[in-house]
Amino acid sequence: MSLRTLRTHAERVALLVLVVALLLVAALYAVIAPARAGAGAGEDRDGAWAGTWYAAPVGAEPFGTSAGAARGGGPQWTVRNVVHTSLGGSRARVTVSNLFGSVPLDLRHATLATVADPGRTMRTLTFRGQARTSVPAGGQAVSDPLAFEVPALADLYVSVYAAGPVTWHPGAQQTSSIAPGATDRAADPGVFTRITGAWRYVTAVDVQGSGAADGSIVVFGDSITEGVGSTPGADHRWTDILANRLSGQHAALAADAAPRAVLNAGIGGNALLGRLAGPSGLERFERDALARAGVRTVVVELGINDLLGGGQRDPAALLAGMRELVRLGHARGVRVLGATLSPCGGLHACTKGVQEVRDRVNAAIRDGGVYDGVIDIDRVLRDRYKPLALWGPYDSGDRLHPGDAGYLAMGRGVDLGAL
Repeated sequence: MSLRTLRTHAERVALLVLVVALLLVAALYAVIAPARAGAGAGEDRDGAWAGTWYAAPVGAEPFGTSAGAARGGGPQWTVRNVVHTSLGGSRARVTVSNLFGSVPLDLRHATLATVADPGRTMRTLTFRGQARTSVPAGGQAVSDPLAFEVPALADLYVSVYAAGPVTWHPGAQQTSSIAPGATDRAADPGVFTRITGAWRYVTAVDVQGSGAADGSIVVFGDSITEGVGSTPGADHRWTDILANRLSGQHAALAADAAPRAVLNAGIGGNALLGRLAGPSGLERFERDALARAGVRTVVVELGINDLLGGGQRDPAALLAGMRELVRLGHARGVRVLGATLSPCGGLHACTKGVQEVRDRVNAAIRDGGVYDGVIDIDRVLRDRYKPLALWGPYDSGDRLHPGDAGYLAMGRGVDLGAL
């Protein structure tokens, strides 16, 4: 047999071995792929993160007399923030913000605990493995994932011992507390003697677990979303009512729907187009809505302050701003629903010109050419006999903000299927 014949024979044998090997690999993959796909889906579901609570940062707490002092310096204290969850989970992470600081925030210690049993549940948060970290000016720090059983629809303590600038949310509609002094006091509840209605430093709590895979709903709005007019500390905002319904845990409000997180991104006095209180809606939409963990749907409740405080009288400008939010949401694969502008009749600033613009904007929203879906809070809240005004039993007393009964009606009036 010639050398050439031997070489050809060897090549044929090698080729045959390669073909057989490839067929075996393909057959083996066909057998194990479905099992791996099932395992992967479970792993992805358990590994997903969703926000369970959020507070939109509004500004720097005004220490001293200058804006520079507000952004650059604050006391050494321990702030015990009370936050109310919407979705439970088996792991947690916390975001600490220095968005409005002009110098780094010295975050010395932070803890997480349930309000129901703080002594047993309190855990120290770490950041890249360390209890202490520096949060850069204009930035934020996200804690390492922590094994922690976060209950749904429950209060947590997020305590922060820090020195430096304070990014805050002053209109919390919740009662938190402060322990003054230059030492960490999180484990000593008796020293929290100063009561506060603001959240400081902490802007987000996210959870991980099987329920997180269903994602979160962000309600992006103004004082009506923030809950002004509701009973402080009672969790009677319309977003709380919505979270109760989606949890299925409250018999009076339960619905046949998968549990989903509801995040409140409301800022009192906020406007869609202009800067009245905090950054405008257009400016903060990415950070406060689209960047939230697990967001699938955003509900926009903005625009009335543009009319009442911003002097906006061009309905086309407002509608263009709303459509821009929808465009931004779609670019991220997020559905964007919109609320009609709430009634304001009887309020001094709610002039005939304001009502005319409000009516035109609401008509366009209802016609379906603005948002992916409509939540008609105007029809829910307005007086049956004087439709330009809030219905009396729903009015908190200022002719603009609902009270507890009004927020309950708003939360109950949402079609869960639209979400």
